[in-house]
Amino acid sequence: MATRDPVPVFLWWTALASATFRGYGLAALIYFVTDADLEPLQLVLLGTALEVAVLIAEIPTGVVADTLSRKRSIVISHVIMGLAFAAVGLTTDFVPLLLTQVAWGVGFTFMSGADVAWITDELDDPLRIDQVLARRERWRLLGGVVGLAASGVLAWATDLATAMIVMGLIRLVLGVFVALLFTEHNFTPVTEHRFAESKAIFKEGVSLARHDTQIFLVLGATLTLNSGAEAVDRLFNRRLIDLGFPETANPIVWFTLLGVVGLLAGVLALRFIETRVGGVGAPRRYYLWGVGLAVAGTIVLAWAPNVWVGIAGTFVVRGIGWAIIPAVATIWVNRRTPSNVRATVQSFLGQAESVGEIAGGVALGAVAQWSTLPIALTGSAGLFLLTFAIVIRSPAGR
Repeated sequence: MATRDPVPVFLWWTALASATFRGYGLAALIYFVTDADLEPLQLVLLGTALEVAVLIAEIPTGVVADTLSRKRSIVISHVIMGLAFAAVGLTTDFVPLLLTQVAWGVGFTFMSGADVAWITDELDDPLRIDQVLARRERWRLLGGVVGLAASGVLAWATDLATAMIVMGLIRLVLGVFVALLFTEHNFTPVTEHRFAESKAIFKEGVSLARHDTQIFLVLGATLTLNSGAEAVDRLFNRRLIDLGFPETANPIVWFTLLGVVGLLAGVLALRFIETRVGGVGAPRRYYLWGVGLAVAGTIVLAWAPNVWVGIAGTFVVRGIGWAIIPAVATIWVNRRTPSNVRATVQSFLGQAESVGEIAGGVALGAVAQWSTLPIALTGSAGLFLLTFAIVIRSPAGR
């Protein structure tokens, strides 16, 4: 009997997971500013706590996925993240909120890399996988549109806390979806000498990351880029609120609309590159396009004279740039990684993001706290420009 094509269930899961993530994220970003009334440095520290948790847990959980089961790893992720999402809506105190972000980060690492490794092995078709991963990003953004709209309507009808609790509960149900519908035909778990095999997988992944010039370039660029990305993601909402939304509508309405339009723009951008990213040198070329848009959008956001110009800058960097960059980075690394270390090497990518966000997030958060938001965001743009220079000067991946 023919094996069922895993792509449809993978894409539907991607869309639903993104819907809960985006819906929670929209409510949480506003909740932290309005209900919890956190200062700029506290906002960045929430992200830093999350990234520290990711940094510590990313490699062990990636090795677990490569050793025991990618499917089980994803299910565990849904349980932890669902509980963390719901817990945020139960408090406005800084320390408990910090702990929810730590739990969020640990839960995320169980899924980080495991999903890419799962679909690559289950599909078992090197000619299709680049397009499938690009299509995954489009479905993720479309799911995000649904999640933003649902969360925005729910928060408007009830409150932000309720919206986050509901998103957390849906995330838990989605774990059942994975447990029931995901197969695992092309993965053989390690049943003996697990510690020794885990150690060997980790060492092989490290060796590949060190000696493959393209993977090494992507990891370095990711670290530098995310040194500035954390400040943008944590402070853009404060910047737009400071610029002043029209008083005729609740900020949740504006943030929902901005998120939806940005995601739809990202869908169009990914649709354009989906059939082109498999070419020689294509990942490098599209990565540069994404980083260039991040530079331009962040500068516009930083020095916007009014909220409408600020929205335009946010649209460019978070809507289009943030759609292209992670999709291309994942494809670029995945095509150069063998199956037995795929989740581990993808975890290295997540770890590079965390190191960058921890280092740059705290520094730029302090700048925002004791200087101004425009100066902190300009620092982010400078780090994006440095990333652009690193990639364009490297011969790797041309």
